[in-house]
Amino acid sequence: MSTPPTKATTTTTTAKGKTAGAAERAVPVASRIRSSSFVIVAMSRLRRESSRQSVITVELIQFIIQYRAKETQEKKKRRLADEDDELSEVQPDAVPPEVREWLASTFTRQMATTRNRSDEKPRFRSVAHAIRAGIFVDRIYRRVSSSTLMQFPPDVVKLLKNLDDWTFDVFALTEAASGQVIKYVAYDLLNRYGAMHKFKIAPGVLETFLHRVEEGYCRFRNPYHNNLHAVDVMHTMHYCLCNTGLMNWLTDLEIFASLLAALLHDFEHTGTTNNFHVMSGSETALLYNDRAVLENHHVSASFRLMREDDANILSHLSREEYKELRTLIIDMVLATDMTYHFQQLKIMRNLLTLQEPTIDKSKALSLVLHCCDISHPAKHWDVHHRWTMLLLEEFFRQGDLEKELGLPFSPLCDRKNTLVAESQIGFIDFIVEPSMTIMSDMLEHILAPIAPVIKSKPGPLVEENATSADGDADESKKQNACAMTRKSLTPSAAKFSINKPWLICLSENKKIWKEQAIKDAEARALVAAAEAAAEAENNPATETEDGAQKEAVVE
Repeated sequence: MSTPPTKATTTTTTAKGKTAGAAERAVPVASRIRSSSFVIVAMSRLRRESSRQSVITVELIQFIIQYRAKETQEKKKRRLADEDDELSEVQPDAVPPEVREWLASTFTRQMATTRNRSDEKPRFRSVAHAIRAGIFVDRIYRRVSSSTLMQFPPDVVKLLKNLDDWTFDVFALTEAASGQVIKYVAYDLLNRYGAMHKFKIAPGVLETFLHRVEEGYCRFRNPYHNNLHAVDVMHTMHYCLCNTGLMNWLTDLEIFASLLAALLHDFEHTGTTNNFHVMSGSETALLYNDRAVLENHHVSASFRLMREDDANILSHLSREEYKELRTLIIDMVLATDMTYHFQQLKIMRNLLTLQEPTIDKSKALSLVLHCCDISHPAKHWDVHHRWTMLLLEEFFRQGDLEKELGLPFSPLCDRKNTLVAESQIGFIDFIVEPSMTIMSDMLEHILAPIAPVIKSKPGPLVEENATSADGDADESKKQNACAMTRKSLTPSAAKFSINKPWLICLSENKKIWKEQAIKDAEARALVAAAEAAAEAENNPATETEDGAQKEAVVE
């Protein structure tokens, strides 16, 4: 017969049991922690519990250290997110005063408001998650009926084969597509990523939706912010998703939201800037209280369109899916407001300097869309130059309106006094190039852990039957193609990097603009000299008096 334990033994056993229970409860408590305030409450509770037992376990000490570190990290992130905008990248004497004024008025704002997100998207929790995301293209929906394929004109089919290139000539496509570029490009891309199949979008509903989007972009007949710009940005988003491997980091819903945000980011653009709406006191500015006036309208009008029964491509999303997609699209489109530019870059740059940065998907995709929106200076010269002339014409039309209304000219809106080449050099140096650099660094940080499982690209909607010429494609075409396959990384492998075709384009375009700036300066000098000579001829008496005064001074 065993002897019952003494009172002291019983007390010790009970204390150890309670302490062990406290340590065991630390794990589920830790898994539920979402904010620093909860960390403090949890730690205080554990301290009280441990003090009652007069025992501090190793697990308890580890728990306290771990979440103290997490609390410090989150405080640092919040501090970085709360920093103000600045134009520190632009030195006072780096660009002409007019160009600096344009940069300051367009890409900065006086009162910045920061929206902190506590509901950060989850990262990959295991290799299985990465593999499942990486092979989603193997499940891509391609069962499109032959009647649907027949709706694509042959010339359109031919041009869509270049949709995987970094520079896509949307101007050539608009001629082949009779101006309906959104109809064909958006339809093709949504099918490449399987959106119609995965989210049960009826073909007729999608066609109606795309037709209404095209109408909205063409409503004000803008030279630049029109359906061609929408397709250009959507194509660039596709390139970033596909060629870099970014799509492997995202869910199907996030890919769908990214493509829609790119397509709709300038829906019903008026062809004038936010500053014009504010200065003229437009109804839109009054509605949105002078804050991100156009961007708020773009996203609001887009969701109003998608509430119409015959254009509702989101009708089969669950309540949770709709909420997630809507939140992501709103975040991405509002981030295209140029006054957030420097703040957006500064936050991402500072995040990337942390030892183990955690990048929120919404912030990452917002930066990608912003870069896509301003990417035309990073495309081939012929396409970039055409976009530049169209944008300047839109600016000049706004300047004409400002003159009629008695408002001061906005920067680059005066037809008679705009330095075209200098403005583009400043735009590339201080806006586009830094943006593309930070986006590249962000993508390489995000994608390095999943690089070994990145799979092949989503296939195009329309494919040629003949494949014999595939082996003869030149090397430069292969580099531009959306080739997603990566070799598995080994410990000795070099640092993961993405292809950056925009670097060459930016360098070449800037060189051309600098040459043009020299020519323009010489032309302005000749014009000034000619005007001075003409004025002298028209006022000979004044010239004689000036000569006499000079002689008197000499004597």
